[in-house]
Amino acid sequence: MLDVNSIFERLKRLAAQAGLPEVEEATHYGTPALKVSGKAFVSIRNSETIVLAIPIDEKERLIEMAPDIYFQTDHYRGWPSLPVRIDVIGDDELTMRLVAAWRFRAPRKLAATYKS
Repeated sequence: MLDVNSIFERLKRLAAQAGLPEVEEATHYGTPALKVSGKAFVSIRNSETIVLAIPIDEKERLIEMAPDIYFQTDHYRGWPSLPVRIDVIGDDELTMRLVAAWRFRAPRKLAATYKS
């Protein structure tokens, strides 16, 4: 089990390595989060789970693709948020999901400036 600080450091490092612009360190419902334009695109739920912002129609596909990484709870059903088992997801996959979450939450003009 990881501690929240090391999870947050990993999220910040991967977001920085991906070159995501205008990322803000903040909190979301009292837990550490990364935001763009005031909107959380990833937050830490606890020492085992992070939550990514994601279009609702993409959630099922990811859960079916990798149920060991992605899952659903009643709390997040119907919301554009996807719980992720942080100790199972690799850096490459997590970076891909962070970029997608950032694009989902960033204003269109800002998202258009990002070249991955």
